[in-house]
Amino acid sequence: MCGICGIFERRGQAPDVSALRAMNNTLLHRGPDGEGVYLGGHVGLAMRRLSIIDLAGSDQPLYNEDQQIALTFNGEIYNYRALRSELAGRGHQFRTGGDGETIVHLYEEFGVDAPRHLRGQFAFALWDAREQRLVLARDITGEKPLYYALTDERLLWGSEIKALLAHPLMPRRHRLHEPEALAYYLTHGCFPDHLTAYQGVQSVPPAHTLIVTPHETKLQRYWQLPLNAPAERHARVEHYLPQVKAALEHAVEQTMIADVPLGAFLSGGVDSSLIVALMQRRSRQPVHTFSIGFAGDDSFDETPYARRVAALLGTRHTEFTVRPDMLDVLPTLVKHHDQPFADASALPMYFLSKLTRDHVTVALTGDGGDELFAGYERFYALALLKRLQGMAKGIGQLSTLLEWLPEGTSYRDPVKRAKRFANSAHQPLHHAYLDYVRIFTREQVKSITGVNDADPETIHQPADALVYNFHTYLPHDLLVKTDRMSMAASLEARSPFLHQEVIEAAFAVPFNLRLRGKTTKYLLKQLAKDYLPADIVDRPKHGFGVPLGAWLRRDSRLVRDLLLGSGARLADVMDPLWALRLIEEHERGQVDQSRRLWALMTLEVWLRMEAV
Repeated sequence: MCGICGIFERRGQAPDVSALRAMNNTLLHRGPDGEGVYLGGHVGLAMRRLSIIDLAGSDQPLYNEDQQIALTFNGEIYNYRALRSELAGRGHQFRTGGDGETIVHLYEEFGVDAPRHLRGQFAFALWDAREQRLVLARDITGEKPLYYALTDERLLWGSEIKALLAHPLMPRRHRLHEPEALAYYLTHGCFPDHLTAYQGVQSVPPAHTLIVTPHETKLQRYWQLPLNAPAERHARVEHYLPQVKAALEHAVEQTMIADVPLGAFLSGGVDSSLIVALMQRRSRQPVHTFSIGFAGDDSFDETPYARRVAALLGTRHTEFTVRPDMLDVLPTLVKHHDQPFADASALPMYFLSKLTRDHVTVALTGDGGDELFAGYERFYALALLKRLQGMAKGIGQLSTLLEWLPEGTSYRDPVKRAKRFANSAHQPLHHAYLDYVRIFTREQVKSITGVNDADPETIHQPADALVYNFHTYLPHDLLVKTDRMSMAASLEARSPFLHQEVIEAAFAVPFNLRLRGKTTKYLLKQLAKDYLPADIVDRPKHGFGVPLGAWLRRDSRLVRDLLLGSGARLADVMDPLWALRLIEEHERGQVDQSRRLWALMTLEVWLRMEAV
């Protein structure tokens, strides 16, 4: 695992070497084991390396036989052994024993179609000196990041935005003054590929290559998510289970390839527990597992379940507890995300990654299980709304009564859940979906920014929401959080669920076998019962939440000082009276405003960093 960056001067001059090194230095945390630089004509490539495979070799940049092709690469190619064998059979000569060199020789064979043959998590920059062509590519789900800024003069790219900002000619202008950008953030708490917090900076989308020559720039897709299998009334689990099981077992086998110590995150939920069970069956030694809990609200703490799974599987288990006073790490989280990021589960992910890195260098995760097998309760809520459309008016009237009830801060507070469902009852499904995931309400966003946020109008059925979720929440929130927080600790995180074969097997399963009545992840749970006890498999879904509501209701001094203190910058982009109103409502106990307050807290910290 590495960090990569580079400069392409479109007008033919040589890149600024000192600027390239400054960019590379910002990525030290992603690759503390070494660095490499390539300079050729008007292109410069640089990287920082975290050694995982072929520890003594595979220093980058990597080259083909005549050194006309140079590569810097972030990630892991899980099928590299099969690719090496095939390419060697075609006459290609390898100088390393690692996985990255396969990309160079694949490009020699297939050109810009090379990413189609890769299975793994990756972002790479490849320079073809003969064709004067730069190729940037990103894996199919966006596990590994790749940002770029393109002007008439040059193209800059990097694993993180901070690398681009380190170039002295890169304008540092944020766009949270723009109503559309602020509205998107207040709604989603993150940013999509085409819209970062900085003007001129965007991300290569998952499953795409960006091809750049002195005269042309072209973005092209190399993989498509399969069509979502529709519901089939007579579909049987037994028909689809073998394919999913085989794909997941193979994915776990491939993600366990490493020349360094390896472990796994274990929450005690079905996804991570199943991954650990499959790992333990393939390991001669107890697998190292790691979990994190919370002080101050037991409803958010899953460590008893993780402890039980670890004992059942015989893993070597380590736990860590996050306390309210650890909120002071917020500036560190914002620094690593480079832009406002409102998912508070980044906090425990940061501490979990640091704990894990003390013991291993690679950790497998359960990321992607919910996205593939309909694990989120919002999918069931949409299915229920679809069935209750004739009663929408009555349910909507109920929402008026519910507004008078005070909200608790526990994970499954029934008032919050009832309000959210009732408020969405009279909405079309695409409105309802966004209401389930959004941070600020539609009305609040319009009041703050003056613009309406965009709805996902492609959602007409519950199954459509799963596809939309795969293209938005997964790459823009979940995988950003996992990458930045694990890389902050120089830890590589891998997700077997996001292997291409697992994705394709999952999307071939009829939707009614993934969401069956009230049971989310139905087919996956049937598979998990071959490895885990039923009470672990069947317990209700529990997300990676943080008891912010309880913490900030007991002591709101931190949020008051941050948002209302003399150094506050929130007024630069919005009316700060919103912060006061949310804080007071939260303190009174009428509404749990913790998600909105956290979104403003991360925004405030980022604005202060930008002002320095």
